[in-house]
Amino acid sequence: MIKNPTNINIKSCIQLYLIFSVFLIINGCAQNDAYRINFAPCTFNQPGDCSQNALQYYAPSQAAEYRLGFVEFDDQGQLRQREQMEAVLDNYFTVAAKDDVLLILFIHGWHHSARPGDDNIHEFRKLLEKIARIENTSANLNSHAPRKILGLYVGWRGESIEIPLLNKITFWERKNTAHEIGLEGVTELLLKMEEITNIKMGIASTEEPKTRNNRLIVIGHSFGGTVLYTALQQIMADRFIDSRPNKTYSDDAKGFGDLVILMNPAFEAIRFATLYDISQQDCRNYFPSQLPRMVILTSEKDYATRFAFPLGRSFSTIFETHTTSKRHHCTANGPKEIFIEQGEADRNAIGHFKPYHTHELVPATTKQLRSDDAKYSHLKNIWSKQINEGTLHFEDVDLIHLGNTKPLNPYLNIYVDGKLIPDHIKIWGDSISDFIRDLIVLSSLPVQNGKH
Repeated sequence: MIKNPTNINIKSCIQLYLIFSVFLIINGCAQNDAYRINFAPCTFNQPGDCSQNALQYYAPSQAAEYRLGFVEFDDQGQLRQREQMEAVLDNYFTVAAKDDVLLILFIHGWHHSARPGDDNIHEFRKLLEKIARIENTSANLNSHAPRKILGLYVGWRGESIEIPLLNKITFWERKNTAHEIGLEGVTELLLKMEEITNIKMGIASTEEPKTRNNRLIVIGHSFGGTVLYTALQQIMADRFIDSRPNKTYSDDAKGFGDLVILMNPAFEAIRFATLYDISQQDCRNYFPSQLPRMVILTSEKDYATRFAFPLGRSFSTIFETHTTSKRHHCTANGPKEIFIEQGEADRNAIGHFKPYHTHELVPATTKQLRSDDAKYSHLKNIWSKQINEGTLHFEDVDLIHLGNTKPLNPYLNIYVDGKLIPDHIKIWGDSISDFIRDLIVLSSLPVQNGKH
């Protein structure tokens, strides 16, 4: 029997196509090992320096001085190398034992990693340098020693396939990985970072205890926000409840560290429901000293979470059941009944779910120019004067309260004008970076005579 040569050619073509596709995917996979495998400290002077070092010093003994450490996780949420984390944290514990410190942790998102040259690392360096210079200026004006700036970059495989265009289909696979990492080892790292801020200096029994000015700020972008929120959701709920009234005393609402910032985070709005509900309970008034504990920033032009996210969730929730929950907003005239469609909250990302919006961030109508002295030291005074549906003026942006929550509610879900954050990835424009800088400074102001 003579075989059809056409069928043979077709089968051969299919086989070659499949072999080529597998070859392409295998060779297009992102690195699945640690990048920072040298644990010895290294001085960073210019791009390309310290490319394998997990601990880096920048501008030692200068106004811009900071340290930057790297800790990396695999797809199962396990530390790539426990020795890597221990080398960085042991170094930071040693610093905190003798000096006040300001720790800033950043978890990157989709398409990023701890790879040398990643632009998220570059932008994080710029933020650390800004904060270091502000800290030194403030210390000089107020005659106290500047805190040491300690940065920590958390790396994971934000990209599983590096082939252009093909890597766009990894959105949901990387989302699942982000939740896995948040449920596993990242919580240990976060709690150890918080432990550094609580370290006590040994003092003689005849000395007065020294007020510590250690602060901890944690930031997550995109799926890095998913990692961070997954790791901290229950911790933050527990600490908020612990600070509520009707105990022996009531206090400002507590959070994790001093501030959590989530930028274009990619998780469902329904995951935020518990924190939103407990902060709205009884429409309580907050003390003028209440500082923000969690700030969510989502661009109206973040189309990845605005359109792709609900489309994907529509398929993954198709067999789930949802109801309608009766809740309320805390308006100037008291509680206002609202209804939350659970299905909508489960399909839409937190930043695009309108019932949970608390503020809008827009370009400033008038640029606010402040002297060096007033530029940062008066931020807390500005923050404490929030009013329902009022506007707070920062240097380049205006923060507008929407009237859905009590002023000074510590959980802010801010919808950001697309001129400030133009898409899902480009989060480091000058205006938004300066706003984040102000939030960090606000939440980390040193204590003087028992007061912030």
